[in-house]
Formats: sequence, structure tokens, C-alpha cells
Amino acid sequence: MHPIIQSLYDRKSVRAYTEQEIPEDAVRQIVTAAAQAPTAGNQQLYTILRITDPEKKHRLSLSCDNQPFIERAKLILIFCADCLKWYRAFQAAGCAPRKPDAGDLLLAVSDANIAAQNAVVAAEALGIGSCYIGDIMENAETQREILDLPRYVFPAAMVVFGYPTEQQKAREKPRRVDLKYIVQENGYREPGEEELKAMFAEKVSPRSYEEWMKAFCDRKYNSGFAREMSRSVRLYLRDFEQEDESKEEEG
Repeated sequence: MHPIIQSLYDRKSVRAYTEQEIPEDAVRQIVTAAAQAPTAGNQQLYTILRITDPEKKHRLSLSCDNQPFIERAKLILIFCADCLKWYRAFQAAGCAPRKPDAGDLLLAVSDANIAAQNAVVAAEALGIGSCYIGDIMENAETQREILDLPRYVFPAAMVVFGYPTEQQKAREKPRRVDLKYIVQENGYREPGEEELKAMFAEKVSPRSYEEWMKAFCDRKYNSGFAREMSRSVRLYLRDFEQEDESKEEEG
């Protein structure tokens, strides 16, 4: 198997790190790889925030579901979907651009996440572990204050990096469901109840399907942090509402 493909199979989330610092050359390789990611129209609709301030790292660990390993990471990168810089560039060139809309945000989020995955793959190649922190989308008011986020800039993903401990290296990667449940041809087909049970059979054992699914639903889907994430995303989406805000824009 090609080593790049093998690294994709092997890569798993790492949440415990050694005390070894990540050399600046390695950091540069990681962010340079991120910037080489596919991007819509070569616009690179993202800004990468490297967090080095100890107080900010601590506050992020608290605001992102109180996960202490975040501030112990040796590198923290936040990939922001950035619809602001092109908008401002258009204005500066006298283009009279329309205001960024929800479609622009979705495109920028895609750009940001693709760049983040490039960073993760590059880190894996260097023996550096990583973990996505989806909770960066929670607590919008707090994240905006910590990161100085203006309108039209959304924290799409945070990734923390560090050299994995021996325990993390030995930990088995969670298995993915069979491809037959993931890949469909030519169009979407809604799975039936029995197919869904078969899809998750390996995950639920030894509990019943209903018992496992209820516990997972309560822990993830119906959780407080999931509801907070939705609230925060709705707050960010208000930035892209198209009501007349010319005075605010001029100010």
C-alpha cells in the first residue's frame, strides 16, 4: 500500500501528548501543507490562527467543553472560514460587492476544513498526533472575544497537535462502518431500519441496538453542547443575513 494511503488508514485522534515541543520547521511544514489545499477559485477563503498565548489556550480549553488536553497541546491551529478579506478587498478596489451570504459561508467552511485536513495529514507524516475540536463552534460570544473575530469570520475547525504518548500510539483506532453503508451510486437512497441496525451492529455489541442508540443519542445528539453549538452557529449565521445594514458597514 502507498505510504500516504497507509497513513490515512492509521491516523487516529490523539488527546495525550509527550512534553516534546514541535520544532518550528515542523510547524511551518504543517501550515504550508494546509495552504496548499484545494480551494474554491484559488481564493483560500480561510485564515489560520495559531494560538500561543497561555491565557487564550486555557480559556479555549474551558470554552470548548472543558477539555484540559487542549491547553497541553504543543500546537493549536484554528481554521476560520473567512468571508471578510475578499469582501474588504472588493470594496477597496471600488467593486461595490454584495454582502457575504450563507452560500459564501458554506464555501469558506469547506475551504477551511480542507486546509485543516491537509495540516492533519502533514502532521501525521511527521509523527505528530492531532485531534479535531468541533467545540470551537460553541459559545460564540466567548470565542469571538477570545479570538477577536469580526463579522463574516467563523471558527470552522480547531486542531490541536502534539507528539503522542506510547499509550496513544498503542490505542486501537475505532473501526469505521463498512463501505457498503457509506458509498451509494448515482443518487441518495434512504436506509431502512434493518439496514441501519446492521450498519451499527459492531458498535452496539454487546448491548441491544435500542439501548446503545439511546445512550449515544443522549450523550451526543441531544446533549447540552450539541444544542449550544446549534445556537452559536445560528448566531454566526445572523452575520450573513441580508437586511439593510449599510450604516453598520460604513461605520
